[in-house]
Amino acid sequence: MEALLSQFSLLSDQACQDKAFDPSSIEDLMKLFEIEAYKSWAAMELEQDKEVKEAEVEMQQAEDYMESVMESAMDEFRRFEEEMERMAKAELESLESTADNARKMGNLMEKAATIASKRYIEAAVNSATASMKTAWKGLASKKIHPS
Repeated sequence: MEALLSQFSLLSDQACQDKAFDPSSIEDLMKLFEIEAYKSWAAMELEQDKEVKEAEVEMQQAEDYMESVMESAMDEFRRFEEEMERMAKAELESLESTADNARKMGNLMEKAATIASKRYIEAAVNSATASMKTAWKGLASKKIHPS
């Protein structure tokens, strides 16, 4: 492009100084300018296309990386969720087991209390019966207890 500008400067000087100057030489030079401009434009367009393709590749790589990170995070969340569910289930089973053992212990204590109260009543009835028999014997023998 600089060579064309230099030649244009030279031709314009020649056109100003030479009365027999042929203007078609400037037209030829203008066509060369046009060709050079098209070449430059095409080169810029190719460069832009190349940059667009590189940007698309980098964007795809970034999307792939982000997808990988998101998938990894979701896997970690699923593992965490499963672990929490496992821990909650174990805790529930432990509480159910403790409740069942407490219920059984309560039933056993109720049975023991029932048996103890029956024996106490039985002992009291036996004691009262023995006292009554002794009292009847005393009445039958006409002996009165000194107390």
